[in-house]
Amino acid sequence: MAEAIQKKLKLEVEKYTQMQKDVSKSVSARQKLETQLAENNIVKEELDLLDAKNTVYKLIGPVLVKQDLDEAKATVTKRLEYINGEIQRYETLLKDLEKKSDQHRELLSGLQQEFQKAQGMAVGKV
Repeated sequence: MAEAIQKKLKLEVEKYTQMQKDVSKSVSARQKLETQLAENNIVKEELDLLDAKNTVYKLIGPVLVKQDLDEAKATVTKRLEYINGEIQRYETLLKDLEKKSDQHRELLSGLQQEFQKAQGMAVGKV
């Protein structure tokens, strides 16, 4: 009986470890998005300082291409909306993963106690 519980415990620990890796990846991705958000907010602030007589260039590969100021502002605004949406998505994902992780931790705790009881019973029989 103890061996069966031990196998199940090992399997659940592996699942839990994978879940923690997923949490770590999601946190890392969210941090990258936060950095992009900050950078794009700075770009938006700089574009807001310009008026129609200023020239805006966009880097496409190794070439600077002239771009309309309103088009540049619209592009940055859309990018900010997208980044904010992705951050919200990762926030929801992280909350869900944390909830599942907590439930899994409780399951592991119960299995561990069960395994210890089974070991204690096996030692008492010998």
